[in-house]
Amino acid sequence: MAKLEQLAELVGGEVIGDYDLEISRVAPIDQAQQGDITFVANSKYLSQLAMCQASAVIVTPGTAVDGPSLIVCKNPYLAFAKILSFLQAPKLPVKGVMPGATVSESAEVDAAATIYSGCVVGDRVKIGAGTTLYPGVVVYADVSIGEDCVLHGHSIVREGCQLKNRVILQPAAVIGSDGFGFAPDGSSYYKIPQVGIVVLEDDVEIGACSCVDRAALGVTTIRRGTKLDNLVQIGHNVDLGEDCIIVSQSGIAGSTKIGNHCTFGGQSAAAGHIKIGDNVMIGARGGASSNVDPNQILSGVPLMPHKQWLRATMSLPKLPEMRKEMQKMKKRLDELETLLKENEK
Repeated sequence: MAKLEQLAELVGGEVIGDYDLEISRVAPIDQAQQGDITFVANSKYLSQLAMCQASAVIVTPGTAVDGPSLIVCKNPYLAFAKILSFLQAPKLPVKGVMPGATVSESAEVDAAATIYSGCVVGDRVKIGAGTTLYPGVVVYADVSIGEDCVLHGHSIVREGCQLKNRVILQPAAVIGSDGFGFAPDGSSYYKIPQVGIVVLEDDVEIGACSCVDRAALGVTTIRRGTKLDNLVQIGHNVDLGEDCIIVSQSGIAGSTKIGNHCTFGGQSAAAGHIKIGDNVMIGARGGASSNVDPNQILSGVPLMPHKQWLRATMSLPKLPEMRKEMQKMKKRLDELETLLKENEK
């Protein structure tokens, strides 16, 4: 529980109403009760506030709301996230190495880390303070894990990989799986040893069942603040920039370099060995097959400017009708050509 003034200070907002109002939780508009705070990030939801029972609302500057106290700030959605974290995010307990965990004698585990039963921690692994490994996590030899990381159940970090600080692995994420590298040998394929590593920088999050392949040689890098959704594939030797968002079922092929603050929609992809500039957004199911310049919003396969893609897709339902019209026009053109030929005689 916290006073409204305290929450406003947390998010850099301004209170309009009761500074001393006590707030116990964050709730959606249609479920909020007395003691709750809700938020409106889009003006189309303002009408719902008439029936809302929340004690306080987070709104943008210039929004007029009668009744509840307000926190006014530029980004209500971000404020909602920060207040939710402050009021309701679970605080992870420090339990040390619990019975049933298998930890190598050569591993260095900080006393303020938590290793749950069922975990396996290999030789020469280093684990920092505040880090939690939930049941079923497997950490191979020579891995380095920084401070305040959270590795959820059945995630795997393979040999030599590095996780910096505040990294989150959702359940069954795999870091450092072999890159997909095979040399043709006649009609068969010879496996190329994948001897590089993966580095996840500070504040990276990897979604459930996502895989980040180790480099064939060198490093696969996911840079600071980047977030991967569930079921994402990152190929070997990829360099994925800072503060990127990669949505579910997307794939980045090997040795591709992606700039900062890029967004890939669901089921989108990038071919291997290409470069994508900063601030590129690729819509769902879009595919980059060649280099992409920075500061663009693109969609489709092949990629094209998003507005152009919208116009193209709007034409698709009309294709049968357009085909019939073209057939009629062709028939009339043929008839005209026949008449012209007859007149020439």
